[in-house]
Amino acid sequence: MVCWFGGIFLTLILVILQSSSLAQETLPVLKAHPLPPLLAQWSDPANRGDYFDQVQKTQPDYLVWSEFPIKVYVQPIEASEVANPARAQAWIKAVSQAVQEWAVYLPLQVVNRVEVGDIVVQRSFLPLRVAPGQPFGSQRIRAAETRYELYRKSIPNALPVLAHRCLVVVQPNQAESYVLASARHELGHALGIWGHSSLETDALYFSQVHNPPLISPRDMNTLKRIYEQPTRLGWAVPEQGAE
Repeated sequence: MVCWFGGIFLTLILVILQSSSLAQETLPVLKAHPLPPLLAQWSDPANRGDYFDQVQKTQPDYLVWSEFPIKVYVQPIEASEVANPARAQAWIKAVSQAVQEWAVYLPLQVVNRVEVGDIVVQRSFLPLRVAPGQPFGSQRIRAAETRYELYRKSIPNALPVLAHRCLVVVQPNQAESYVLASARHELGHALGIWGHSSLETDALYFSQVHNPPLISPRDMNTLKRIYEQPTRLGWAVPEQGAE
């Protein structure tokens, strides 16, 4: 999921990193997981709707987390930034706030080791790229990008399960409010909303806006519907050759 903040719109691109071994083997059958308690408690008495029809299916169908808390690693200040840490500190503050906002609805745990992170949020510059359907030379700045990869997660005394991990990259050369908006938006993708809203009042709106919205009831209605769907993630990968 690549977010283009050029002009007045974002363009959606699926970025899938997939192990070739996973692509060749039989995937788990589709089954739904129980709703996590915080999400199960969510309700919208005003029935403000959702944009579930804009959520894209992936190879494992919906990108649903089933093991909680979801571990989030936020890149700390690096040695090269110690002499002038202000930008990195502002970035970390904004990203951490975005994590806290989503943690109201799904159990998230910030971890200090990158190798244990289910979601890794990285501070990095993204190269220019031509948006799909646009002529060469119409390069646009990407404010952020979310990728996922599939892997087999080992389980003691049991078959491995199909799992995924996400990498979120948020450009540091933005105002703190826009770093927050980008992180909030990308974490929405990483938590399962693999698509965009068409309403600018939603955090997953497809374009940058002057006053970035908070997580909306429509965002939450969409997320809850996603977690009610069957998925291949979190279920045992059949042994090769098994019938």
